[in-house]
Amino acid sequence: MTSEVAMPTKPARTEERRRALGRFRAGRPGFGWVFTAPAVALFALFFAYPLLASLLQSFLGRRDGQTVWVGLAQYRRLLADPQVGTALANAGLILLVQVPVMIGLALVLAQVLNQSWLRFRTSWRVVFFLPAVTTLVAYAVVFRVLLTTDGGVVNQLLGWLHLPPVDWLNDPVWAKVAVIGSVTWRWTGYNVVILLAGLQAVPREQYEAASIDGAGAATTFLRVVLPQLKPVILFCTVTSTIGTLQLFDENFVLTKGGPDNATLTPVLYLYRVGFQQLDFGYAAAIAWLLVVLIGVLSAVQFAVLGRRS
Repeated sequence: MTSEVAMPTKPARTEERRRALGRFRAGRPGFGWVFTAPAVALFALFFAYPLLASLLQSFLGRRDGQTVWVGLAQYRRLLADPQVGTALANAGLILLVQVPVMIGLALVLAQVLNQSWLRFRTSWRVVFFLPAVTTLVAYAVVFRVLLTTDGGVVNQLLGWLHLPPVDWLNDPVWAKVAVIGSVTWRWTGYNVVILLAGLQAVPREQYEAASIDGAGAATTFLRVVLPQLKPVILFCTVTSTIGTLQLFDENFVLTKGGPDNATLTPVLYLYRVGFQQLDFGYAAAIAWLLVVLIGVLSAVQFAVLGRRS
């Protein structure tokens, strides 16, 4: 007479392995560091060290060909540098115009894409998101070709409409318009996708309840949808603000910061100081001014929009 030994089932074997792994971890308190060490090392090497090194660099300067400690001299120089003021004013103007226009346009497009009657919605999402994955320099070069005064596509269209050509890249006002337009074209689709995800998270039952109560489309959006969408709008606003203050590629490729510094931005000025004039201490000070400015603006936006959310 033979007896058969029942093999343990798969869930039982899985549970046994889990318990064995738990006992192994309990006997080795530092076991988790084995897995986190690569991430910590990469963070320290490529983020923490450069951050601290740039902070130290901002307190250094060059005298008689030697690197010396200058204390707060670089930051005092910031306060007296008119080009820093020009760069901040340009960035502030672009920020105040471009971010609200982009977020508003993205919200309208996301609302349209969220409608059930729209056909090929997935294809439209891809079309709107494509600019966000286009190489920065490539799309800036395309805009430069489109906006060229002689032979540019935009001026050709204006000619067909019997309108005078516009010197898009050499006029201080129109150069800002060109930069704002290019940035809006690139990042609107990204914000559309984010806002669309927020719209789709609103329960369908709430739309039905608002319809039963007699609310129209505008009232439903303002009273039901928009309050739930405020955290998503806050995210888009903060990230767009940070991105706008870090503008470089568009201004560098389209106008080189001109004409007459009309499109000079803090990062573009940092590039000039650090990589053309090789004044790394002052460039580091400009970078830290930008860090503080972004932190303050982000905190204000969180305080205002976050509280309302």
